[in-house]
Amino acid sequence: MIKGLYETHVQVSDLENAIQFYTEILGLQLAHRDETRPIAFLWIGKGKEFMLGLWEQKENLQTRHFAFTSTKEDILNRSVEFLKNKDLIPYNFLKDGSIQPMVFAWMPALAIYFNDPDGNQLEFISVLEGEGKPELGVLSYEDWMQQQ
Repeated sequence: MIKGLYETHVQVSDLENAIQFYTEILGLQLAHRDETRPIAFLWIGKGKEFMLGLWEQKENLQTRHFAFTSTKEDILNRSVEFLKNKDLIPYNFLKDGSIQPMVFAWMPALAIYFNDPDGNQLEFISVLEGEGKPELGVLSYEDWMQQQ
């Protein structure tokens, strides 16, 4: 029955600012803006593959986390530079001051994090080939490759 996750929604404090961030900074496409309430929908990917909903919430904003699918090559070779060029601060899951992507060994998957203007925690992630090794925890890509 379930074939994937089609959409997710996040709360934002300023809908106009959020639309600008997700379209101009991250490159998503505005799909629809509901003129009767402060909500906008954005396409992720081509051909209406996935959708992100932005809901303006002026009080009691609850931040969330979600991840954008990426490629291993893009995460390793372009993600940090891409984020810095957009004045975004990349960080890894461990929040140890490093801006290098990390591997979640249990999956395994390579990831790098950053925040939107409201503090929603965003991630670029790529599932890696091979079997997971949960006992390794979270480690650098170089350390992961040495374990292979």
